[in-house]
Amino acid sequence: MENTTADQAATYESEEAHAGGLHGSTPAAWTAVVIVLVGFTLGAIAMVMGPNWVLFWISAAIAVAGGLVGKVMQLLGFGAKSSDHH
Repeated sequence: MENTTADQAATYESEEAHAGGLHGSTPAAWTAVVIVLVGFTLGAIAMVMGPNWVLFWISAAIAVAGGLVGKVMQLLGFGAKSSDHH
C-alpha cells in the first residue's frame, strides 16, 4: 500500500513550500499572527473608546502572549526549525 498523507507524520518542511522557504506558513506562525492581531485590534478599540487604558494594557499583554504562544508552538514542532531560516 502506498503512503498517503494520512499515513505520514505531519511535517511543515515540505518540498512544496514557497520558493524562498516557508515564509511563516506554519500553524505556529498563523496562531501567533491571529493572537497578535486580536491584541492590536483591541488596543485600537481601547484608544478610540476614550482612551480606555485598562483595555489598552490588556490588549498589549495579549499581543505579547501571541508571540510567546507562537514560540512555544514552534518548539513543540508546529513551526519552522530555527536552522531553516537564512
